Amino acid sequence: MIKQLLAGAAALAMAATANAATYAIQAGHLIVDAAQPERGASTVIVDNGRISRIENGFTAPAGATIVDERTHTVMPGMTDVHVHLTGTSGEPWYEGFTQKYSVPYAATVGLTHALEMAQGGFTTVRDLGGDTSAVIAVRDAVAEGRFPGPRIRVAGAPLSIIGGHADEATGLPPELAAAVNEAHLNPSVCTGAEECQKVVRQLAAAGVDWIKIMATGGVLDPGTRGLEQHFTDEEMKAICDMAHFMGLKVAAHAHGAKGIDAAVRAGVDSIEHGTFIDDQGVKDMKARGTYYVATLMAFSGVKNLIGTGKLAPASEQKAKETFAVWGKGLNLAYRNGVKIALGTDSAVAPHTMANHEVELMVTKGGMSPRDALIAATKGGPDLMSLSNETGTLDPGKSADLIAVDGDPLVDPTAVQRVQYVMVEGNPIPMKGQ
Repeated sequence: MIKQLLAGAAALAMAATANAATYAIQAGHLIVDAAQPERGASTVIVDNGRISRIENGFTAPAGATIVDERTHTVMPGMTDVHVHLTGTSGEPWYEGFTQKYSVPYAATVGLTHALEMAQGGFTTVRDLGGDTSAVIAVRDAVAEGRFPGPRIRVAGAPLSIIGGHADEATGLPPELAAAVNEAHLNPSVCTGAEECQKVVRQLAAAGVDWIKIMATGGVLDPGTRGLEQHFTDEEMKAICDMAHFMGLKVAAHAHGAKGIDAAVRAGVDSIEHGTFIDDQGVKDMKARGTYYVATLMAFSGVKNLIGTGKLAPASEQKAKETFAVWGKGLNLAYRNGVKIALGTDSAVAPHTMANHEVELMVTKGGMSPRDALIAATKGGPDLMSLSNETGTLDPGKSADLIAVDGDPLVDPTAVQRVQYVMVEGNPIPMKGQ
């Protein structure tokens, strides 16, 4: 992987030249918009990092670099709105307290996983939880072309109550917990509306793109407060009001039904996980236009940890509670017309398997292959106010595209066979190349 990163960095060192190049991507089948019928043999012309036009058949404009994908389907790149680039799947819950997990090390991990996400077909991702300075560094290094990866948006350190899902002191012996708190290693743990609004302002000042709150308990923390509401209604509304005042949207980690609905009523823009959502929660999400992000891959990632000793006892119990309803929340939201965006919660499951989420949205969530693909390509950009830039291959938009083996409009596993990736007009180095 280090060799791939170095090769990718060398390739993107010429980003100015590559971005100014003209590409002719020849597609056996072309999906311009997942909500529309696909086209047959076509050529996508890319100039200066943007789609300039689409021509019928296989054409080769003078001076263009030809990309031969005539046996594949070319489609918009996917967007994953829930990832953790600086975390790695399969590690014990306490791994983050070991010496190697410095902020600089976390940034190198993030760059590695950013490349993996791009190679898996994701041209845009939203990081929803990591050290604020580390994820900002990853975002900016990739955006500047220093390392290959997708377009990245970040939330930084999630807001949590004391003892909540993102409180690093949760589950530690008293002496260690006191040391963590004394060292101020929990910069986004807050109590009360005013204090929480101050944290939002601090994150905005640091340069994040989103605000993430832990509206309920979580599976992977060692705490025993369960999966229901953590922040009070007043605290959540104060967080949302301040975030929106600062021009930022809010994503809410939420499992329990009452906690989900409380977060929706407080004004969050997306519900992450939504495991035990009920009819009232769905009704309120629909009315308010709140997005639902199921993160179904996270269930498979946690399932693989059961019985390994890598989960705290409380986490194993909470995990077992969620397995019985795997996909049911998504199905309820889908059947009732709630807006849906694809999210995976990678690194709970490996980043390299993020593109399996589309299949799970069909097999576990009951979505049609086309609707799952719409959620994977257009849902995220709409949620993140990027629809004018990406999500379809309309002329004028950023050249964010992938080539896959098969037809993803009828076969959701097709996106697991990614052959080629271009992000903002820059080809991504693929494994084996």
